[in-house]
Amino acid sequence: MKPRIALFDLDHTLLPIDSDYSWGQFTTARGWTDADEFKRRNDAFYADYQAGTLDVHAYVRFATAAFVAQGAINSEAAHADFMRTVVQNNIKPQALELVRSHQAAGDAVVIVTATNEFVTRPIAKAFGVDELIAVELEQAPGPDGKPWYTGAVRGTPSFREGKVTRVNAWLAARGWDWDTVHTTFYSDSMNDLPLLEKANVPVATNPDPRLRQLALERQWRILDLFEGH
Repeated sequence: MKPRIALFDLDHTLLPIDSDYSWGQFTTARGWTDADEFKRRNDAFYADYQAGTLDVHAYVRFATAAFVAQGAINSEAAHADFMRTVVQNNIKPQALELVRSHQAAGDAVVIVTATNEFVTRPIAKAFGVDELIAVELEQAPGPDGKPWYTGAVRGTPSFREGKVTRVNAWLAARGWDWDTVHTTFYSDSMNDLPLLEKANVPVATNPDPRLRQLALERQWRILDLFEGH
C-alpha cells in the first residue's frame, strides 16, 4: 500500500473566501493602508492572477507591506482578531468534514497555498492541519532586534509550477517521490493546473469556469463544497 497524501489548496477551495484578499480588507479597515489605493492595486493584481500573469514577488511585497510596517505585536494581535471575526465564520462544516475524512483514513493532509505563511499558518491550524506549504517570507532583525518579515519571498513561492516544486521537496524530505505515494489534490483554480496534472486524483473543487470546463473534458471529479454559500 502506497502512502496516501491529500493536498488541498486553501482560498476558494477549503475556504469560500480568499484569505489574502480578506486580510487586506481587514487591515485596511483598521487604517493600515489607504483604502482607495489598496483596492486599486489589489484589483490589478487579482486581474493578473486570473489571467495567469501574476508577478508573485511583486504581489507578495504589496500584500505584506502593511504587516511588515506594523511589526510583530500589532500584526499578531490583529491576525488573532481576523481569525475570530472573519476566518472562523468561513470555516464551513463540509470543508472540515472533508479534511477530517482524509485524516480518519490515515492520509497525510497538506495545505498547499499561494498565500503567505503569516496569513495562512493559523488558518491551517484551525482546520487541524499541521503540514502547510505556503509562500515563505524572508525575515531580518526589526527595530527591536527581533526577527520580522521583510516582504520578500524566501525560496520558491508555492504558486503555479512552484507548488509542484515545493511538494517535490516535501515528499523528498520524507523519503518519498511521486511514484511511491498516491496523491489527491483539491483546487478551484486553473493556476493550479501543474499540480492537478501531477496528482493521481485531481479534484476540481468549487472550480473557476475554465477549470470546470477542463475537468468536464478530462472527466476529473468536480466537487462543489459551498453550494448555497
